[in-house]
Amino acid sequence: MKIIISHDVDLITAWEHKMDPMIPKFIVRSSIELVIGKISLTEYFLRYNELLRNKLHNLEELMKFDRENDVPSTFFIGVNKGHGICYSLENAEHWIKKITKENFDVGVHGIEFDNLEGITKEHETFKQLSGLSKFGIRMHYLRNSQDTLTFLNEAGYIFDSTSYKFENPYRIGNLWEFPLHIMDGYFFNSNGKWQNQTLEQAKETTKTKIDLAFSNGIKYFTILFHDRYFSDSFKSWKDWYIWMVNYLKDNGFDFINYRKALQQLESKE
Repeated sequence: MKIIISHDVDLITAWEHKMDPMIPKFIVRSSIELVIGKISLTEYFLRYNELLRNKLHNLEELMKFDRENDVPSTFFIGVNKGHGICYSLENAEHWIKKITKENFDVGVHGIEFDNLEGITKEHETFKQLSGLSKFGIRMHYLRNSQDTLTFLNEAGYIFDSTSYKFENPYRIGNLWEFPLHIMDGYFFNSNGKWQNQTLEQAKETTKTKIDLAFSNGIKYFTILFHDRYFSDSFKSWKDWYIWMVNYLKDNGFDFINYRKALQQLESKE
């Protein structure tokens, strides 16, 4: 079983959210998590510090960790605004180029999911910004419809990793769908809007799911960790990611990215 790790880039700065409710909602969420004992007072104040510093991403820190641990991760970056993503195309282009310069793969963090014209426009925008001709996508909030994969194939994407289900990769035309198996938020905010699980609970859930995937013949096990949480202001989340990478390494699993996995799948056809 090969391990594919990816990171969705939802936020870059606090200032870009001055006209939407993200910051007030974030303060409410943090306050609730503090009151119910899921975060420490240190974490709480570190979150305010990040707001004041106008920095809501941890891309450089996460790339450094992944590089040092030989994790060839993929970063999905938005080139459209909606549902909390509102950074500029200039910021998107800056990070696309910076990430590729660090030898990590990049793809689209999609907003349009049920409109072929909108999906195609995002594809062409990313193609222009990145200089890449072939790349993949993951939909923001994992949104999809019965037509999404067909539209992504028609738009020219080579892979998608949006479907959250326990399956092996499968082909839709020229597009490979890599089902997603683990997402950080589902483990820490189980059926809720804020953290309600401890680090130890998340670890046990992770072990169970890895064991289940291995025993059920999953060939490519996919994991999503948002760069936002690679911070001491989200200590449980950061510690979980570090622990999980080391746990997978210690148990002999190999890391691979979507592109290399796609090549392996096509070579076997």
